[in-house]
Amino acid sequence: MPLDEIDHPILAKAGKQFADSDTKHERIRDIDDQVLFKVKVQRWRGAVWIDADLPWLVAAGRREDGSGNDFYAALEAEGRAARARYNVAHADALRTETSTAHLLPAREDHVRYQAEAAVRFARRLRVTLLDLARASLRDGREHAVEFDTFTIGLQVRADDGHETYLAVRITGSVPPNVTRSSCGTCPVAMSRAGIRSTRCPSGSSCRRNRHGPTSWIRGRRRRFWTIRTTTEP
Repeated sequence: MPLDEIDHPILAKAGKQFADSDTKHERIRDIDDQVLFKVKVQRWRGAVWIDADLPWLVAAGRREDGSGNDFYAALEAEGRAARARYNVAHADALRTETSTAHLLPAREDHVRYQAEAAVRFARRLRVTLLDLARASLRDGREHAVEFDTFTIGLQVRADDGHETYLAVRITGSVPPNVTRSSCGTCPVAMSRAGIRSTRCPSGSSCRRNRHGPTSWIRGRRRRFWTIRTTTEP
């Protein structure tokens, strides 16, 4: 399950608090080996570490005033204990009062973040393609959306209510598999709208309906595989 979809107050608060780079944050002063910032919501408390503008919630717990189980008190105690263990095992002792390096994201965390980012993008692209197809079905015009590095546009046309043509236009710097994903999603959108599409024959109708970098796909039967697209530089 993608971590950003977990319904938890401390995750929601951390995401909102660190979404704006201009927002001021309060540092956890009892931790001196790393710069960790406080997150507070209800009785939940958290510690956020920022890596190249990417915030990581590295620890969390509950507020228990006056108790050793209080999150920030426990975080400090754990940091001091980790420092002591490190100094026993290494000749080059740490000069800080705490050690919290074990809380920071490791390689597997970065790999997971990249994988989840890819999943989020794929989901966003799929929803966008469905919305573009539906919008074009209503007026027959091209509808497009700009992403960070590229623009994708769809246009659906029907010929006398019997033949359907789909154009896919992609311009800009395109991430891997975007064209394949578009080709897989567009026929599904047309199918949900009651349109049946199939492989475009090499007849004159396809040639007649080509416009610049786009290719029109003619369809009648319930097959949804061949959509020819052209990516502009």
